Amino acid sequence: MATITPQELQAKVGEHLGTSDWVLVDQDMINKFADATGDHQFIHIDEEKAKLTPFGGTIAHGFLTLSLMPMLGQSTDGPKVGGVKMGVNYGCNKVRFLSPVRSGKRVRSHIKLLELEEKRPGQWQQTNEVTVEIEGEEKPALIAEWISQFFV
Repeated sequence: MATITPQELQAKVGEHLGTSDWVLVDQDMINKFADATGDHQFIHIDEEKAKLTPFGGTIAHGFLTLSLMPMLGQSTDGPKVGGVKMGVNYGCNKVRFLSPVRSGKRVRSHIKLLELEEKRPGQWQQTNEVTVEIEGEEKPALIAEWISQFFV
């Protein structure tokens, strides 16, 4: 894939930058996230109890879905800036969890560039609107304004 400059990316503010590959959110991933975070609420890990809830089964943690954004971003089919030495997460302006991701579902992200600003020479701050779609469902799992920085 061809690369672009930060200035060429800056010209794309307001545009959809791409869609990621699909990623399976299975029970094993959910269980590992529960272990990593200490969040063992039954709705995530107890398949029998979770069947009795309105969800009809286990669901991923909202923060698990949020934590997939870097991986989803890497597989996005959009433009890539050349010469990046490193990138860092800077935070989110807002995050809304709109629909639960049921175990066994696939998700992917859609990225829209909201802002790109050069903070210092070679240090760029990017704000994207990220929508995480759940395969086969109308309502997305989440929408977030994600801020990251990259250094060229």
